[in-house]
Amino acid sequence: MAALVRFQKLFRCVLHTRKHCYISTKQPKLFHSGLAGSDVIASYIRRIVLRNTSKRNALSVSMLDFLLDAIEKASADADTRVIILAADGPVFSSGHDLKELLDRERRDYHKLVFEKCSELMARIQDVPVPVIAEVKGLATAAGCQLVASCDIAVAADTSQFATPGVKIGLFCSTPGVALGRSIPRKTAMKMLFTGEPISAEEAYATGLVSKVVPEDKLEEETLKMASKICEYSQEVISLGKDCFNKQMTLDRDAAYRLSSKVMVQNLQLADGQEGIQAFIDKRKPRWNKHKAAI
Repeated sequence: MAALVRFQKLFRCVLHTRKHCYISTKQPKLFHSGLAGSDVIASYIRRIVLRNTSKRNALSVSMLDFLLDAIEKASADADTRVIILAADGPVFSSGHDLKELLDRERRDYHKLVFEKCSELMARIQDVPVPVIAEVKGLATAAGCQLVASCDIAVAADTSQFATPGVKIGLFCSTPGVALGRSIPRKTAMKMLFTGEPISAEEAYATGLVSKVVPEDKLEEETLKMASKICEYSQEVISLGKDCFNKQMTLDRDAAYRLSSKVMVQNLQLADGQEGIQAFIDKRKPRWNKHKAAI
């Protein structure tokens, strides 16, 4: 533990995780895990917070390593149903640490930076639980890519989003991958070619974020959305996320073949039958506690 503290101080960062218990009530009651007994736990929400505010929460190699490890551990926990990515300070994330990108002779290191960042963005979409971005402040370049890569994004009404690499001679090519898969092509190209930021409302209108809320309600609204997801079958959510992401890469006919196969697979799950039977019986379903094997 002492070694971990020294390591975090060395890099002045980075990460904080909190596990919240979800209680199935009209207004979800939230506890730190150390303060709640297992008898009141129905499911968990794992919160990961970027805290390197002095570096504008830059996605340095050390930050990327932390995030990859935290997301992997959270998703491997059988109790985790939703992961929230949030950040302290006025900047959600400024993207890559530009000091790591200086010196043309460091080609191998630069390759490592972008490969690791791409691994993180893919990991977010591949883990079997929904990942929600809780965005306050500015999200630029790879920080904007991080938002676009999440399954859902809830943004404060004061937030802004930009891919300004063109202004410093480094086109946001990798952020463009996630951006172009989240918003219309012409809007993405406008952001990439001009580098100018868009507002939270513009981000919502284009589909970059799922919901815009007042800044002082951001954490509350994000937790409310995560808690709503926790009401449903964990294994069905996992199966559905995997299918949705896979079919998006296919042509129409192949997508229908895959999704039809998954619908049949869904019906073989205990929760698939339980949900239908509960609907017929006019009662609340009693879901399994295990994730789907995907």
